Amino acid sequence: MRSSAVLRRHHRAIRAATAAGCACALPAALSVSTVLVATATAHAQTVATITPLLSPDRLGATGALSFTIQYADSAANIPPPMRRSILRFPAGLTLEVPRLSSCSVSRLRARGADGCPADSMLGRGHALIEAQVGSQTIAENVSLWVFLGPLHNLAPTVEILGQGYTPYDERVVLSGTMLPAGGPYGEALSLSIPPISTLPLEPDASIVTFSLTIGAPVQHRAHDANTVRLPAICPQGGFPFAAEFTYADGSSGSSVTTVPCP
Repeated sequence: MRSSAVLRRHHRAIRAATAAGCACALPAALSVSTVLVATATAHAQTVATITPLLSPDRLGATGALSFTIQYADSAANIPPPMRRSILRFPAGLTLEVPRLSSCSVSRLRARGADGCPADSMLGRGHALIEAQVGSQTIAENVSLWVFLGPLHNLAPTVEILGQGYTPYDERVVLSGTMLPAGGPYGEALSLSIPPISTLPLEPDASIVTFSLTIGAPVQHRAHDANTVRLPAICPQGGFPFAAEFTYADGSSGSSVTTVPCP
């Protein structure tokens, strides 16, 4: 199994028009819900709950990772927009990419998901966003696509395209960079979330629900599909995870949790 350093070499090979395959670290497979609480200054607390699913849930297996993050304001208001998240994952959890290909932010913004190479897609999902427009709360369902992005300062990247249709018809790209993380973690995903505009002079929309599936279960994938692989060995006490969130109102939060071994 190859590391992110190998992924970097393969990206260089792409630029030389050489086909290659790789395995790179990925947001890891969770198996329990995690509650993340944002510590606000002069604001109500924002609580984020993560509900993950790995299929199959077996050491050393390849398959798909699905997870849903739900954000809520403790005062029953719309949670503040998120601006940045850093997710830290256990060492050894990887994404296997048999045919390495990437898609750029500019291509996603200009052409949407259909404008990217099929081999660059890592997964799909959906989100629910809400905004306070006057006295009304306006909601919109957003389709999500996850792509492997080009290298940034020799680090692997992930691009998440979000496309809304009504009422805002908004297209945004969330850009993430995979970085080394100190033990007991393997790598961290630093993800930037741009403002999601609504109407002139009205507040930006907030993410309320965010769901993604990375890879594919064995029974639904081609032999050369992108897949998630769980480590062959689970550390004593389970897999460790950590997350930090920064919101537009200046609040922030963090969480540390351990997921039991399969």
